[in-house]
Amino acid sequence: MTVLSAYREPVAQDTAQQAPAAPAHALLPLILPALAVGVGASLLLVGVSAAAEQLQHVLWRNLPDALGVGRYSVLWMLVMLTATGIAVGLVVWKVPGHAGPDPATTGLNAPVLPPAVLPGLVLATALMLAGGPSLGPENPIIAVNVALAFWLGRRLLPRMPRGLWPALAEAATIGALFGTPVAAALVISEALAGRQLRGALWDNVFGPLVAAAAGALTTTLVAHPSFDLHLPALDRPGWGDLLAALVVASVAAALGMVAVLAFPYVHGAFGRLRHPMLAIPAGGLVLGLLAAVGGHLTLFKGLDEIGELAADPEGWSAGEFATLTVVKLAALLVAASCGFRGGRIFPAVFVGVALGLCAHALVDAVHPAVGVTAGVLGMLLAVTRQGWVSLFTAAVLASSPAILALLCIASLPAWLLVTGRPQMQLREDGTPVR
Repeated sequence: MTVLSAYREPVAQDTAQQAPAAPAHALLPLILPALAVGVGASLLLVGVSAAAEQLQHVLWRNLPDALGVGRYSVLWMLVMLTATGIAVGLVVWKVPGHAGPDPATTGLNAPVLPPAVLPGLVLATALMLAGGPSLGPENPIIAVNVALAFWLGRRLLPRMPRGLWPALAEAATIGALFGTPVAAALVISEALAGRQLRGALWDNVFGPLVAAAAGALTTTLVAHPSFDLHLPALDRPGWGDLLAALVVASVAAALGMVAVLAFPYVHGAFGRLRHPMLAIPAGGLVLGLLAAVGGHLTLFKGLDEIGELAADPEGWSAGEFATLTVVKLAALLVAASCGFRGGRIFPAVFVGVALGLCAHALVDAVHPAVGVTAGVLGMLLAVTRQGWVSLFTAAVLASSPAILALLCIASLPAWLLVTGRPQMQLREDGTPVR
């Protein structure tokens, strides 16, 4: 039995009769396919992101400047977000494949979509990223990469297991998104935790880890991503820092669960409009109204905006940070419910950062790095229910090894608040996944 059997349908077997570790010659056939998928997944992510960024500059800089309208005036935000809803609604309505399934029903583990769906999904994602709704590229880009890898892989290397290609594409895209294969390795290990493995764990993750490394390295060389917010360093955590991490992470998890519990109801409200040309533009209008309250920092996926927040932790009052937190979370909830194609991780990071800085503004003794990382940890635990990804994402924002122990402890009460409860993902009938 080779390591390739790990990607076929699992069969029940006694753990005492597990297959031995695979020899090197069983792993070698995975390397070239994994490298190809990793590079391809990264280039697609970078290409879509770059195209969306160029369109964003036209829509939010060149066009309002030419019209003599303020770039982030209330009028322009209302017009642009509603127009984005109309554009995405047209794609979902008219383009073959309707830009894929309802995004409220999808997560990081994407189904294999027919190739005809992919152009519409890419177009809807690029329009969303450029137009300002509070979603990231992760879910649709993973779905596109999974479908392309499966379709091409089955034709070029038909003897490879069918389950290999989605595993490689998911890992490659996650590695490319975060600029490191560590995040993908953590997601893979979490996904394998409940399965009967054939062979050693590292045999099963070998191919996906190669793909994730190739994706991460390609993104690093091409786009130079960075998640470090350059927050003030925390050299030696104290008891006060531990208490702050426990409280902020728990509050963030509880706040995130409010949005999670509201998700099926908000989704159902937009669903009653029964047409993408009604639901998505209506969502865009609501997002424009929210932006009028929260300001331009609550627009877009939030990755660039958190850098602006973290660059000046003293530049806003606690009330302003609280407003940013609530408005961005509401924007995430609306954008994910009304039909915009996008993921929920990056806007949730913004919510956690704003909440952590709000805690620092309220209580000066809360170190900015502790508040930010604990806020992101709790919020991501609620929104994604991915423990390792939440911990990893929070930790890389501060690039401080001293914070990691605090986050590990703070994750425990936060996890108790979210485990076993509805997730921010729905089944086809509109009921939440648990």
